[in-house]
Amino acid sequence: MTLPATSRQTRTFDDRADALAHFFLRAGEAPRLLAYDDAAGCPLDQALAALEWTAAVGILSEDDLIHAARMGAEAAAAVVERKDGDQRVFIYFGPRMDAPPADPYEGTLLYDEPGVRAYIFAQRVHAIAHFLRATHGVGAVISMLGRRAPGLRHIRRWLQTLFSEPLGAARSTQLLAGWFATGGAGVLFLPAQPGAPYSYHEVGIDI
Repeated sequence: MTLPATSRQTRTFDDRADALAHFFLRAGEAPRLLAYDDAAGCPLDQALAALEWTAAVGILSEDDLIHAARMGAEAAAAVVERKDGDQRVFIYFGPRMDAPPADPYEGTLLYDEPGVRAYIFAQRVHAIAHFLRATHGVGAVISMLGRRAPGLRHIRRWLQTLFSEPLGAARSTQLLAGWFATGGAGVLFLPAQPGAPYSYHEVGIDI
């Protein structure tokens, strides 16, 4: 099977407002993820490795929608939307800590295994609230300002394409915002250092 050719474009912006304006213009109605802490961002290079690992061991499914995620070198946490029979549910996955936050009364313990604990929620707001209690939002991204959350399938595909070529030694990989759709994706990175520009990278099917 021949894979479709992909296009790639990069732009830099000295002004944060200009960078975000370009991001939202290019995103259109596509599902997007925004950094909870827009000064710190989310380490996207670590996120790709964490996504590959969690998918490989069966924690995440290709059909999951990602509502929140925190990806680190040693631990990861996420809130996904998943179909359960005739309804949609929201599942929090996170590390099993020695002193975890109090069990959420809004959710039900799905499983508690070495290294990972999962709760299932009927409502998104309760799942996100527990995610923020557990992670404090450090290095996290949240699905916001969109009609639906991005799918794991599209996130994995386009991040693999994005990082298949070097971004440049001077470029940051701290994600400020990202959109992910069937035909492409775009990510906006924070400056690598004070005074450096914001960088926007977009990949997609070359039509």
